[in-house]
Amino acid sequence: MIMLKTKQEVDKIRESCVIVAETLEALGKLAEPGISTAELDRWAHDFIKLRGGIPAFKGYRGFPANTCISINEEVVHGIPGSRTLSEGDIVSIDVGVLKNGYFGDGAMTFPVGNVSEEAHTLLEVTQLALMKGIEKAGVGGFLGDVSHAIQECAESFHFSVVRDLVGHGIGAQMHEEPQVPNYGAPGTGPLLVEGMVLAIEPMVNAGGWEVETLSDNWTVVTKDRSLSAHFEHTVAVLDGRAQVLTQAGSGILRR
Repeated sequence: MIMLKTKQEVDKIRESCVIVAETLEALGKLAEPGISTAELDRWAHDFIKLRGGIPAFKGYRGFPANTCISINEEVVHGIPGSRTLSEGDIVSIDVGVLKNGYFGDGAMTFPVGNVSEEAHTLLEVTQLALMKGIEKAGVGGFLGDVSHAIQECAESFHFSVVRDLVGHGIGAQMHEEPQVPNYGAPGTGPLLVEGMVLAIEPMVNAGGWEVETLSDNWTVVTKDRSLSAHFEHTVAVLDGRAQVLTQAGSGILRR
């Protein structure tokens, strides 16, 4: 069942999403060569708590950290630890926050120093695909319109969208119905109506779309070990159109 939200509930979700956005913006500036993923994770924990939120990922289904930090061929669910960022890496950071009983969720992928032309293009295209999907998330459209727009954008640049992982509804639970695939046919899936809140999150690979999970049972990587990028916004369908609740600034263009 898809749980529709009132404007008051959306306002509560927005509070969590603002903390997500602020956390991501700050982490992007900290993501420089030599910093460890554990340091980034600790900083995120402290900042979220300072802002009155709770890191939503810690302990969720047994996840051991506050954030998901995934580097290069790692698609999502990377566990922060002793690994340090290196010049030329791309690093995806996924942040979830719980405040006043409602969740916010967002992700960005950042360049670490100077990156390859392929990596830069991958980041730009993945971010563009997210915005193309959001443009279709208005009342009267279908969820498949969102999915198709993401797929069409990524594939037009000869990249591929991950098919084994999806976006999701969000609200009083971190993951709610409906699932939001990053591929599909227009005019299919649930009708988009007022009050839907969706976490839309394209995961785009430079190579093939196939992925696999490492032995830690969390970290998902590209099967061919090609680069992968991940961007995510929490979006509410309000007043007939999509409203982005996780405004994380200028993203990869910040430098």
